[in-house]
Amino acid sequence: MAALRTLLRIRAAARWRVTGGRQGTRSSSDFTSLDEKPQFPGASAVFVDSLEFIQPNVISGIPIYRVMDRQGQIINPSEDPNIPKETVLKFYHTMTLLNTMDRILYESQRQGRISFYMTNYGEEGTHVGSAAALKDTDLVFGQYREAGVLMYRGYPLDLFMSQCYGNASDPGKGRQMPVHYGSRDLNFVTISSPLATQIPQAVGAAYAMKRENADRAVICYFGEGAASEGDAHAAFNFSATLECPVLFFCRNNGYAISTPTSEQYRGDGIAARGPGYGIMSIRVDGNDVFAVYNATKEARRRAVAENQPFLIEAMTYRIGHHSTSDDSSAYRSVDEVNYWDKQDHPISRLRHYMMHKGWWDDEQEKIWRKKSRKMVMEAFEQAERKPKPNIEHMFSDVYSEMPPHLRKQEESLRKHLKVYGEHYPLDNYEH
Repeated sequence: MAALRTLLRIRAAARWRVTGGRQGTRSSSDFTSLDEKPQFPGASAVFVDSLEFIQPNVISGIPIYRVMDRQGQIINPSEDPNIPKETVLKFYHTMTLLNTMDRILYESQRQGRISFYMTNYGEEGTHVGSAAALKDTDLVFGQYREAGVLMYRGYPLDLFMSQCYGNASDPGKGRQMPVHYGSRDLNFVTISSPLATQIPQAVGAAYAMKRENADRAVICYFGEGAASEGDAHAAFNFSATLECPVLFFCRNNGYAISTPTSEQYRGDGIAARGPGYGIMSIRVDGNDVFAVYNATKEARRRAVAENQPFLIEAMTYRIGHHSTSDDSSAYRSVDEVNYWDKQDHPISRLRHYMMHKGWWDDEQEKIWRKKSRKMVMEAFEQAERKPKPNIEHMFSDVYSEMPPHLRKQEESLRKHLKVYGEHYPLDNYEH
């Protein structure tokens, strides 16, 4: 402080000498342009001389990009992705097959055949539109409601079923909850239950790809509820400052389990957060598979070419319950759900489009629905008949060499089963 006071006295004396003892003032012309501009390293801004707080609703709202209207008509021909018929049919087959699998597995849980399930009703367009826009080598981090992404990449029905049943054919060997899918071959990182942990992990993976200079990107899916977790904010900031080729794909389906968006945040959704972190952002109609496709494809292209993150907020609606542990009738009306199911469903919108094109009709619909149900039921019945994984898998796949404490636990279990095995359904397990 003493040094600062001395410096101020020296400057004051210098001004006094320059002005001949008169009180000196500097006109605006005396300042250089460098003096007038803020030099603070933390922000890009200009000085103002009026006190004003920034309003949260500084704009009316980020617009929602769409390509098709609710009747499946292309709104602006220049935005039509002109996807070939065969690919559009794959879109539709994947979305409807996922819907059929959801119905059967949901009912199987209600019958006590599996322990847990989460449906994807109403969000099929976000899955398929984004998956189709990626390269097969791109890495996917899901939350828990992205089965359609994995299905579009070719994950077979029998493995979906085996995972939910936790049988001997389950790649995870029965050690995960149902719907926690994963596939190394299809570049789909195994789902983990803790919310939002996959978001910073995805940024780390994208940073590694950047360092490798690989023509690959990472896409990370999460719901608007997960965006309230601290992990999301840390990931956004890391991705921007480290300039990572990652796509943050937020499925804003209206509810974080039972909490509506009106109680989750006060700002303009999730896309509005992107600019604050320096992230390119867009909001799309998640029930329009073509809008999702266009946005994801362009974001993916630029993320790889420019090494920067992108945030896509897909506005959609969760028609089903959060999970089989939830009863959504306790916090939303049947009329609300019926509107989205009957008036603004991604599957019906794509079906209207195909019918306008002459690519689909009611007879084809009837045949496909029957065929798809048969496919799912066959995989379902096979999975149910298969035994559970060998008990020894409880101790494998963590260490390259089993440590003493695990060997001790395994031996303890074997002794226990040798004495009390008759009290356990050991015949249901693979030997």
